Amino acid sequence: MTARKQVSQDESWDAYWASVSRPKVTTIRGVEVAIPTDMPMLVEQRMEELGDSEDLKDIGELVGMVFGRDCLEQWRDAEMGLLEFQVVLTWGMANARGREISFQEAYELTRQGVEEGKAPPPNRAARRAPSAATGGRSKRISSASTSSTTKRSRA
Repeated sequence: MTARKQVSQDESWDAYWASVSRPKVTTIRGVEVAIPTDMPMLVEQRMEELGDSEDLKDIGELVGMVFGRDCLEQWRDAEMGLLEFQVVLTWGMANARGREISFQEAYELTRQGVEEGKAPPPNRAARRAPSAATGGRSKRISSASTSSTTKRSRA
């Protein structure tokens, strides 16, 4: 049986929430971050507003909302690689959505997505990260260049 904190009728919501949601921290590339346990409501709204922006400032804003301000710049300065960044995002977004996963599980999910030729990260910020090969995003191929032509018989 799990022990529950006795809640006083006079206790405010903020005091209660602070007592049950004390953040645990971890260190990622020398940066101490709170382990995400909830998704800030503003993240979804900002993702919609930013659309498919490729601007590193926009990506940094979203990463900052989940992991803390300036994390993206600090990780970049610590020479974090793209795969490593994708694993961290997979781990962080899963935890923020209430699914506690280990770094190993996040790595396996990310690698599985890479092997299947899919973008593994579960959010737009990660999909907008530059590709490892060129430093830029993949360009969409127009349907005109990939569609087959219909051959008609001369009957």
